[in-house]
Amino acid sequence: MPTIPSGKMRKFRASAGALWRTITISAGAQGLLKRVNRSAARPTKTLTLASCLFLALISVTQFNANAKISRRVRKGVLMQRHATGTFEVKLNPQKPDNREEESANLVRMTIDKQFQGALEATSKGEMLSFTTDVKGSAGYVAIERVAGALDGRAGSFVLQHSATMTRGVPQMTISVVPDSGTGQLVGLVGEMTIQIKDGKHFYDFEYSLTESR
Repeated sequence: MPTIPSGKMRKFRASAGALWRTITISAGAQGLLKRVNRSAARPTKTLTLASCLFLALISVTQFNANAKISRRVRKGVLMQRHATGTFEVKLNPQKPDNREEESANLVRMTIDKQFQGALEATSKGEMLSFTTDVKGSAGYVAIERVAGALDGRAGSFVLQHSATMTRGVPQMTISVVPDSGTGQLVGLVGEMTIQIKDGKHFYDFEYSLTESR
C-alpha cells in the first residue's frame, strides 16, 4: 500500500487537525486517532493513506448523523406521555379457512375492542393462538388497528402483540408498529401493557409523539 511523503503528511495532518476541531467525533474514533498520532510520531512508523481515509470516513459519518439529529430536533419537540384506562374486548373464534391452519391446530379469532380513558377509541384485528398439551402453556400473536383519540389527538395506529404463557406465567409485548400512526398521531411510538382485575381489563400505554412547533 502506498505511503504519504513526510512533507505532504505534515500538511495533511495540519488540515486534518482543523477538521477534527470542527467536527464532533465518537469516543472510539478519538481513541483511534490518539493511537495513530503516536504511531506517526515514531521514525519507524508511517501513517498510510488507508488510515487517513478511514479516519476521514468516521468523521464524515458522525457529522452526517449529528446533522440528521439536529434537523429532527428543529422540526419538533418529542413528547413522552403516559395513558391509562379500561377497555372491553370481544374475541370471536373463526373457522379454519385452509388445510394448513386446520392441521396445525391453530385458533384464529377476530378482535373487537372499545377503549375508555386517555385513549378513546375502537379497534379491529385478528389473533392467532396455540395451546399446548401442558396446562397453562400457550402463545398468541395479534395485530389490531386502533382508531380514535389519544389524549385528545385524533388519528389511528396499529398495535402488534406477541405473548406466551409458560405454565401459568405470562410474558407479553404489545408495541406500536413503526410509522403506522395517522392524522395527529403521525410519528407515534410506544408500548402497552394489559392487566385483568376482577374480570375488568386495564391498559397502561407509555408512548412518545413528536409535536410540531
